[in-house]
Amino acid sequence: MFKDLDPILHSQLRLSIVSILMSVDEANFNFIKDETQATSGNLSIQIKKLRDAGYIKVKKTFKNNYPNTSLSITKKGIEAFENYVNNLKKYINPK
Repeated sequence: MFKDLDPILHSQLRLSIVSILMSVDEANFNFIKDETQATSGNLSIQIKKLRDAGYIKVKKTFKNNYPNTSLSITKKGIEAFENYVNNLKKYINPK
């Protein structure tokens, strides 16, 4: 009856990152950092885990001679998020 929740998305910060990316085409590192109020180091680690799982794409460029990291969600990430939400609903309302 209850399906396992995706351990990649079952972290508050990783779930927050993916939730933000579900609502935008692309977001830069500083925007995600401000929205989640995470430290740069912790955010970097969680982004790497999401990237390694194939849930997000990370694009590193330079903007006015400063590094710029942009994130976007992948098709796999969208599917994982939708499955996570649907499975979580079954925990909330197990009918």
